Amino acid sequence: MRQELQSLPKGLAEDVARNLVMVANLIDEDPEQAYAYSKIALRLASRVAAVREAAGFAAYATQKYSEALAEFRAARRMTGSVELWPVMADCERGLGRPERAMAMAGEPEVQKLDKAGQVEMRLVAAGARRDMGQIDAAIVTLQSPELASNSVQSWTARLRYAYADALLAAGREGEAREWFAKALEADKDGATDASDRLAELDGVEFVDAHDAHDEHDAQDGDHSDLSGATDVRDDEADDADEADDADDADEQDDLSDDVVDAQADEAADVDVDTDTDTDTEGDKSS
Repeated sequence: MRQELQSLPKGLAEDVARNLVMVANLIDEDPEQAYAYSKIALRLASRVAAVREAAGFAAYATQKYSEALAEFRAARRMTGSVELWPVMADCERGLGRPERAMAMAGEPEVQKLDKAGQVEMRLVAAGARRDMGQIDAAIVTLQSPELASNSVQSWTARLRYAYADALLAAGREGEAREWFAKALEADKDGATDASDRLAELDGVEFVDAHDAHDEHDAQDGDHSDLSGATDVRDDEADDADEADDADDADEQDDLSDDVVDAQADEAADVDVDTDTDTDTEGDKSS
């Protein structure tokens, strides 16, 4: 790429290079932003093959398959390389033309690809077979010396994963599980979700940390409601106690009144008796 950019004026070459770096840095995490940078580079240097290729991959990452295919074809015309042949075939799949992808899989260009390119082409061809509902043919397409090899290459995990997924689609769950496990063994960079697929087959359910946090908060809310209900009951109990105390006080007042009344009656009786005795003594004196 650096050699291609040397054909540009220095300032322009630096601007293009900066945009291409941004495309490379963002294409996985933010493909839309990467696509925007690729359009800037394309506007600055559309006659540079590396720019057309970068624009193609950015469009491919955002599922703009027609645009991606056009950029890949332009880059291939400029360089004469067959390196982009598999991704061009996959663009045909993305455009809903799996039969064209299959036709490309049988072209002489495939024989010019390196081993990684040939495996990639095999993956695309198997995908095209599945697009056409030919699941058994897809399985056969993936069966190859590369699949059977114990050697782990950059493409091994993806090839084993695709084979496992095709087996599962065909209802061959036991074999699928075996190959998902083999894919996981080869997947050192986490390029596939083989571990999740294995867990699904084994009936293991994963709880999302965010969901667990929400559930915990909900439980706390329930506890808070219970606490609130307890507080209400405590308040009601306090009110009842206060009412009982008030009744006791009233009863005590009633008792006190009765005692006072009784004492008053008793005193009245004493006065009456005293008066009677006095009158009697008066009578005797007379």
